[in-house]
Amino acid sequence: MHTVSGGEVAGILVAVFWAILVSFLAVALARLAQTLKATTKLVADVTDQAVPLLADASSAVRSAQTQIDRVDAIASDVQEVTSNASALSTTVASTFGGPLVKVAAFGYGVRRAIGGRKQEAPAKESRRAVIVGRTVSRRSTRGKKD
Repeated sequence: MHTVSGGEVAGILVAVFWAILVSFLAVALARLAQTLKATTKLVADVTDQAVPLLADASSAVRSAQTQIDRVDAIASDVQEVTSNASALSTTVASTFGGPLVKVAAFGYGVRRAIGGRKQEAPAKESRRAVIVGRTVSRRSTRGKKD
């Protein structure tokens, strides 16, 4: 029989230890390979879904920018129309305002003058009425007696 020396026992122990370590590392590497494959597949799927989504988002942004440009053009046109209407209003008021007031005053004066000639003699009694806090005399122009 052969006796086993201490060095041989130590060698056997180191060999067993290395065998266990290599087995453990082989299992760990196999699991890492599976994880990397799953990650690669997940990234590929996300990329396949993200590219169309990004294209749609880009299209939506372009469409929104087009609409904003249109709204901006409309707003500037409305501002121009508003300023033109304001200028036109000012022009009309300054051009026709004064003369219209003068024509209205002249017409009122003519009516008063014509009405004064046709008016009968003032009634003997005149009543006073209060209108908006003022007292005014009211004359009968139709010949009625009050």
